[in-house]
Amino acid sequence: MNKTELINAIAEKAGLTKVDAKNALDATIEAISEALAADDKVALIGFGTFSVAEKTARTGINPRTKEKIEIPARKAVKFKAGAELADKVK
Repeated sequence: MNKTELINAIAEKAGLTKVDAKNALDATIEAISEALAADDKVALIGFGTFSVAEKTARTGINPRTKEKIEIPARKAVKFKAGAELADKVK
């Protein structure tokens, strides 16, 4: 499912226009992004939890040349599915 299909599904299920559904989805994504940028955790009960994980610097190996390279520290977004979502996927 891509963003357009998701907007159509939201509009249908919530009885909204596609423009209102797009605005709601964009606002939701923006709010989640801002919270994660501020190192906050976003928990949606029944759906899951978004959080930021700190990845430490490490030494890796280039698979082509077998040369050792340094991989810098970074932040990564994590998602842990909630129980209800996990049950629906099973």
